[in-house]
Amino acid sequence: MSITLRQVEIFLNVVDLGHLTNVAKEMGLSQSAISMSIKELESVLGRPLFDRMNKKLILNETGRAFCKEIKPLYKKVHDIEHEFQNSVNKGMIRVGASTTIVDYFMPSIVCGYMQSYPEVKISLKEGNTKKIVDLIKEGQLDVGFVEGSVKDPEVITEKVALDELIIVTAKEGFDTPCFIDSLGSYKWVLREKGSGTRETFLSCIKGKVNDLNIFLELGHTESIKSILKNKETFACLSKIAVEEEINAGKLYQVPVKKFDCKREFSIVFHKDKFHSELFDKFTFFTKKMMASMIEEK
Repeated sequence: MSITLRQVEIFLNVVDLGHLTNVAKEMGLSQSAISMSIKELESVLGRPLFDRMNKKLILNETGRAFCKEIKPLYKKVHDIEHEFQNSVNKGMIRVGASTTIVDYFMPSIVCGYMQSYPEVKISLKEGNTKKIVDLIKEGQLDVGFVEGSVKDPEVITEKVALDELIIVTAKEGFDTPCFIDSLGSYKWVLREKGSGTRETFLSCIKGKVNDLNIFLELGHTESIKSILKNKETFACLSKIAVEEEINAGKLYQVPVKKFDCKREFSIVFHKDKFHSELFDKFTFFTKKMMASMIEEK
């Protein structure tokens, strides 16, 4: 007897959901069928994968080792199955993008691609950089487009374009060049933890501002721009995100000396991700469009 994909699927669902009742409900099977599948898998491997404690299945040392090895293999097989069910110009692509990219790039990119290839459907999920990377690792997204640096052994990162962050405020009178440390005591509105914008900014001022007065933390760039209108707050945002407000005189860029705050827009995908023609075609299109849009701006 050999290990079957069905056994592996049930095993991983038991690991994720914890209780046989939850797994049975999720998969539309009986608890006895779930239990039998686990026993058959353990029989093939010749050793138990779970400790049975108080009617619960808890991964033991062998189970944890098996899970670590089999999970990426199962994800890869699942990806291959998904991709081969689609033609080059037909199918579903699960895309994730961090907030700045979703707001100012993805609408044009997604609409442009789907107009060219109407049989391709794109599922778009928004989140900060950390969330998108987590979803990539969990196999819930095919590809992500994020801000800032990503250092994770499970994720491949490729640079797409360079973005500039600037200091902005609605408060008048900041047209004389200054140093960033002179602004630290003002009220600052930052993106939430896990945001690429936040991490890039804090990295840029590290060692220059000892005590930044963080007044508020928000999860969306548009929300920060609304708060800035009270003229008593400052923020560090993508130049692309505030270009319209600066041109309209609603916000002002603060000229800060020796403040070269740039970050990369990157494409991310799981290291074991299967690269179908559909995947490669979409990622190539998106990288080219993003680079072109930034160059134009």
